[in-house]
Amino acid sequence: MTFRSSVLYALRLVLPRGGGDSGRGRKGLVGAMLSIGISLVPLVAVLSVSDGMIEGITGRIIGLSSQDISVRVPAAIPLRRLAEGLSGVEGVSRASAELRGIALAAGKSARTGVTVRAVPQDIFAENHAFATYFSVEEGGADLSGGRNAVIGQKVARDLSLHAGDKITLITASPAAGEGAAVRPKAAVFTVAGIVSCGYQELDALWVFIPFEAGEAFFPQAAVQRIVSIMTPDSFSPELMRTRRLVQEAAGEGCDVYTWNELHAAQYENFASTKILLLLVMLLIVLVASVNISSALVMLVMERRREIAILKSMGAAADGITAAFLLAGFSAGAAGVLFGLPLGLFASVNINTLISTMERLVNAGARCIFMLRHGDAASYTAIHLLDPAYYLQQIPVTVPFRELLLVVLGTLLLSLLVSALPAIRAGSEKPLDTLRKM
Repeated sequence: MTFRSSVLYALRLVLPRGGGDSGRGRKGLVGAMLSIGISLVPLVAVLSVSDGMIEGITGRIIGLSSQDISVRVPAAIPLRRLAEGLSGVEGVSRASAELRGIALAAGKSARTGVTVRAVPQDIFAENHAFATYFSVEEGGADLSGGRNAVIGQKVARDLSLHAGDKITLITASPAAGEGAAVRPKAAVFTVAGIVSCGYQELDALWVFIPFEAGEAFFPQAAVQRIVSIMTPDSFSPELMRTRRLVQEAAGEGCDVYTWNELHAAQYENFASTKILLLLVMLLIVLVASVNISSALVMLVMERRREIAILKSMGAAADGITAAFLLAGFSAGAAGVLFGLPLGLFASVNINTLISTMERLVNAGARCIFMLRHGDAASYTAIHLLDPAYYLQQIPVTVPFRELLLVVLGTLLLSLLVSALPAIRAGSEKPLDTLRKM
């Protein structure tokens, strides 16, 4: 029995002739194909969405918080002069001075703790990460004028502030002398704009003020003095070399950290969560692949007569085994062809799908709330992805290399689960079968 004969017999096993009854074995193969295809949809979606989510969150943490390299500068060293000197270090794209401290912010009717960041006035226009990730929700990201402030969306909501309103920042300044009382220090700023980076957990407490205003506002003992450094590539192997050069240029007394040193725990948490999700999805694919084995067992039982006739006519056991292997492989390949495009479609439209599901869930929940309470005025909307912990808009990154591994792994798994039923089909004894006919 040639390989071509095995292929033709495999097609005969999979495709019913003349549109007649396909049999339980063939129906089982179709069900296995559908199971594999459906199981691949969440796997492909998890790969694409998790990569995009991790990339989006990591990019915001690096670009808006720590930058690629962060230099902690003691009070004795002039901060701006050091930033100008570090901007000329090999591998450094931009170096900017920043003051960072804690303050109490007071609005029209409420107060809350905030993180005040005194930054260069042109940072929202000149810093690529700020220009890319921040979206202006109200007003404008303008720190010119000396007494302008740009605040995060959550701070504005908590303090009931809008563009043009006044915000009062209060910090504590220790008085001179041992045992002296702590003296509060207040400054009033005009809210020039309200911004959001789309990741509320990161920017929920941020208030930006001009660097010059920060120098006058912050007490020296209660402020972090930082030089934030950007490089051409945050993930480049050259980042550690640039760090060493920055450390040499900054001199003793300055502490230099890379972004992955500052956020190692959070980055590892993202990676481990992704691996756990993929493991669960792979187990689903494995369970779905077992259906191929069950379908082939049923197909072998239905085709024992055909196998006996073929073997009595000279068909080799290896040829019969190859035909059933090809039948199982074709079911896995059909599942891949069905599930992969569907998974990619779901991934690309994940934001639309989530918003549609949220509307449907909220419509049902609102109706139930009205039936129980008689009024929906106090109903709180349900968020499937809470913007306090997830990106408001999920970026999608299609990982072609990982998807190729998934496709190859699924096809290999289809062959493996088809092996035992195929070997059993090849080992059928034609005489025993024909005697029972």
